[in-house]
Amino acid sequence: MHSEDPFATPADTFDNGFATPAARQPQPQPLRFSFTGSGSEFFRIWIVNTLLTVVTLGVYSAWAKVRTLQYFYRSTRLDGATFDYHGKPSAILKGRAIVFGLFIGYQAVAAVSAGLSALLALALALVFPFLLVRSLRFRMANSSYRGLRFAFTGDDKGGYMVFLVWPILTGLTLMLLGPLAHQRLKQYQHDNTRFGTAPFAFEARVGQFYQVYLVTAGLSLLCLLGSSVLVSVFASVATGTSGSVIVLILAAITIGLYAGLLLVAPVFQALMQNLVWNHTTLAPHRFRSSVGVGRLFGIVLTNLILTALTLGLFYPFARVRTARYRVESMTMLAAGPLDAFVAGEQQQVGALGDAAVDWYDIDIAL
Repeated sequence: MHSEDPFATPADTFDNGFATPAARQPQPQPLRFSFTGSGSEFFRIWIVNTLLTVVTLGVYSAWAKVRTLQYFYRSTRLDGATFDYHGKPSAILKGRAIVFGLFIGYQAVAAVSAGLSALLALALALVFPFLLVRSLRFRMANSSYRGLRFAFTGDDKGGYMVFLVWPILTGLTLMLLGPLAHQRLKQYQHDNTRFGTAPFAFEARVGQFYQVYLVTAGLSLLCLLGSSVLVSVFASVATGTSGSVIVLILAAITIGLYAGLLLVAPVFQALMQNLVWNHTTLAPHRFRSSVGVGRLFGIVLTNLILTALTLGLFYPFARVRTARYRVESMTMLAAGPLDAFVAGEQQQVGALGDAAVDWYDIDIAL
């Protein structure tokens, strides 16, 4: 005889050894980021920004930064909607004026007394973490998606740790603590950022940061060793070669060395973007980054060549090419409909009266 359990639930019912649909967790919905900007559009913005910045002796750079950020934010799309930037140029100009004033003051004091300059340098080191935290708050408070603002809630204690204490310890240990300091910085940034009331979270371990740094350091070492081998080979066969040819060959080797080291940067950027975003969540949603090291390397290499051949005029096209690839390598693994999530967050923020958003009228271009 077969007797049924009167207390059985749907989760307890199996068919051919598998849970019924009622017991299965819903699959996350992959939402790809896209970038709609073009090099020609950004070139027009960039050339006007550059000319006006030169004509105004740098004053227009604050407005140039806002126009640039707005273009890249508004060109980034997720689930049919774009991001936006609302920062005021006056706040950026104020922040840069503060930094410029501190620099001029330091130069003036250094010309008078070495002891006073050391004390002022210490004072500046104590002030900058305070300003950097407010710069992060400014950037997040002025960033939005579908009309809902982001926010940064990190405190000054954490800011002093990641912007002052950990860098000092990194220097004292001859960069051995660099990956640890970097992990603490990203953790501070992501764990203290929210979208509406929904918090971001960061889960990457310190050991994973050390792996990225070790790979990058290994490639840099290979570049240095390769350059040393070339110099040694050249020295062994250069007997009787004219001085001008020797200078040209050594210059070519040096340029090749610097180019090799420069091209290590996209390897680091690709590995770091994947590490950071593959371990970042937004409430129930996750992110996935799939930047290809070889692909990004190729983009950066061709960007460098074309920028050099055009005497810098290809720069805006290069910037758009890089941004498009890095943005479109990102996917949000949404745990549910994103429009419902955003609508819920807007209601939650509205219920709180948006009192949790701190507006700091300063940005030092972090």
